[in-house]
Amino acid sequence: QVQLVESGGGLVQAGGSLRLSCAASGRTFSSSVMGWFRQAPGKEREFVARITWSGTATYYGASVKGRFTISRDNAKNTVYLEMNSLKPEDTAVYCCAAGKAVYGGISYDYWGHGTQVTVSS
Repeated sequence: QVQLVESGGGLVQAGGSLRLSCAASGRTFSSSVMGWFRQAPGKEREFVARITWSGTATYYGASVKGRFTISRDNAKNTVYLEMNSLKPEDTAVYCCAAGKAVYGGISYDYWGHGTQVTVSS
């Protein structure tokens, strides 16, 4: 079992930055693929970024590539999402998820409740 708690959301002006954290409990964190997703009101959940268990490989959604950076500290059981050059369209609830690689993709088994990010224009 993995429990995930996000923090670091808030209100920021366009062009600003925020750093989200996701603290995990559970012995399987260091072996888990970790991902960030977001969902804006009236929209489907969107993939933001993911990082492999070792931290050596990262992947990003097209809308955030070049502006967001995912990282992890397995000693602290924490994954981060550094968000720069924020835009109003980045406004959403951001959730982290823990999963594992399966044939054809990633299966996310555990989800946090999310943290609100609001970007004002």
